[in-house]
Amino acid sequence: MVTTVARSGVKSTQMQAKLNPGEEAQLRQTVEMFEVITQTQPLDYQSLDILKEAYFKLGMHSEVVATCRRIANAYVQLGQLSSAIMEYETILQIIPDDTDAQAAIKQLSSRAENINKTTAPEPELHKEPAKGAAAGPPDEGKAVMRKLFVEGKIISDADFETYWPKINLQDQPAKAIEPFVHLIAEKDLVQIDRSMRIMSDRSKMPFMPIGRYDLDIELARSFPRATCLRWCVLPFDRMSKSLMVGTANPFNKVAMAEIEKAAKCRVLWYLVPPQDLIKTLAKAFFK
Repeated sequence: MVTTVARSGVKSTQMQAKLNPGEEAQLRQTVEMFEVITQTQPLDYQSLDILKEAYFKLGMHSEVVATCRRIANAYVQLGQLSSAIMEYETILQIIPDDTDAQAAIKQLSSRAENINKTTAPEPELHKEPAKGAAAGPPDEGKAVMRKLFVEGKIISDADFETYWPKINLQDQPAKAIEPFVHLIAEKDLVQIDRSMRIMSDRSKMPFMPIGRYDLDIELARSFPRATCLRWCVLPFDRMSKSLMVGTANPFNKVAMAEIEKAAKCRVLWYLVPPQDLIKTLAKAFFK
């Protein structure tokens, strides 16, 4: 059976591969998990992309089309009109006479053209660093987390400094270094659920309860051990050309840069309860 789908890493006019029972079960679990995520976070177009691809691989083409519409709607609400148009074009590749998609493309193209006529491009300002200037400290997200938890009057500055992990970049961690939100939960300062809500609201990073997910442990082991343990981050699945990674600190730019360098592909980050990360990293690297 030949089906035409043009985005999310699924190439046009691609022959749909036959799934073995294990692959089908994994894809159906992916659908179940990502339907929950996207119902609660309808603008999370990255998770919708994964959902769309899972539906495609399962041969559920009406669901592919429906998910394309959801992605397009998310892009429109986010002001990304060209991306929304591409989703509607994908629908037309599957259903050439879809009048709703045709009308949406016409309307969005007109809106985009009007915006381009009335909006002058702003000059980009690039400030070159001075030669010999020292690089700043690694951005582990500490400043943002301090703003959320200390300036937000959730914990004291003294407690923040006490429980913020002290990371030595030269050390090879003997185990996963417990994230800040895990440490303050262990001390009954802030419960995990509250910390997750605070970070999710600020970062807009989608939440993933990986305790119910069939994780790819071998995938995690293929990434640098020190990076995964030092920052308590977990590559847990791959969908086409995208890598899914869990973190308990969505503001840690160092961890993100290290994983993205090792991945060499698009990385989708998910906010994961720290206890799930610690448990799975121990299973991946110590068993």
